[in-house]
Amino acid sequence: MLLLNGHLLPTAPLALPNRGFTFGDGFFETLILVGGRLRFGAQHFARMQAAAAALYLELPEALASAEQLEQEMTRLATANELPAARIRLQIWRAGGGLYTPETSSVEWLATAVPYVPNVAPIARAAFAQDTYAIYSPLSFCKGPQAWIYVRAARERQQRGFDELLLLSGAGHVAETVSAAIFWIQNAQLFTPALSAGCVAGVRRAHLLQVARQQGIECHETLAFPNELHQAEAVFSANVAGIRWIKQLSTVCWETEHPLLSQLRHWEAQP
Repeated sequence: MLLLNGHLLPTAPLALPNRGFTFGDGFFETLILVGGRLRFGAQHFARMQAAAAALYLELPEALASAEQLEQEMTRLATANELPAARIRLQIWRAGGGLYTPETSSVEWLATAVPYVPNVAPIARAAFAQDTYAIYSPLSFCKGPQAWIYVRAARERQQRGFDELLLLSGAGHVAETVSAAIFWIQNAQLFTPALSAGCVAGVRRAHLLQVARQQGIECHETLAFPNELHQAEAVFSANVAGIRWIKQLSTVCWETEHPLLSQLRHWEAQP
């Protein structure tokens, strides 16, 4: 079952014109729902609001609050008999037209598959060579610049690495192919600033919030690769899990850093 504009359906053809298809005029969220509770729901909804505002879109009534978002996604998971679901929520501008839109109203589609956590360490990572992160008014949300991550994923596959880290055009570390990047140095937590062109990840936001609540000094910074090579630990984080990197280029870390283990513990607290 899927949810199309709030209607549970076994399948549904998408009518044309479709501005999401023709112009990429929209965005998406990847959500995890377990036991009827949406993980990082507040962070997802805040990013949805920001993305809608940046694209001059109006969120529909069914998705107008974090609570309503959770209710709709629970309907979908229940209909698919999924106690733990990974949900793709796609939102695009309704109507047709050329570049100039005819409306700020949207259509939306949500689909669900079983949620499988991914917390395994990343054995081998490197920096991307052929694709760069690009800062824009929309780089913080998911969808408008998806081609970057498709290219980076293809490069990762061709070069035979488990993960790639993207740099900005200025050479600053931005993110991995599908996750935020963090590193630890002197009991402090570092992650790239959004101005590097990275997505404003919901797990990124939550980890920073938790770390600061525990008194950990956090930095959102513009950093070059050598700063990660010199770090005590490097790890990635997205809705599917937190993964520490065992090798980045020629630098190796043999065990998970104690502060990362603490972050996992703190984040798991209700």
